[in-house]
Amino acid sequence: MRLDKFLKISRLIKRRTVANEACDAGRVFVNGKPAKASLKVKPGDVIEIQFGTRTTKVEVLELKETVKKEEVESLYRFVD
Repeated sequence: MRLDKFLKISRLIKRRTVANEACDAGRVFVNGKPAKASLKVKPGDVIEIQFGTRTTKVEVLELKETVKKEEVESLYRFVD
């Protein structure tokens, strides 16, 4: 699954276009490397997103095409 789509489905970023812009601006890293929106993510990847001064780091647990609001937490877990 594409990185921008995963960010939208997991609700880490609200819109896919915003996820694309974040990737283009170099604020999204996968496994420690700057990532493009088209990068294929897989379970086990660590995604780091920089929101201004705050950084969110998550590990991908599962990939799904659609997910309900209540089930979003099953897609990833926060990493310190």
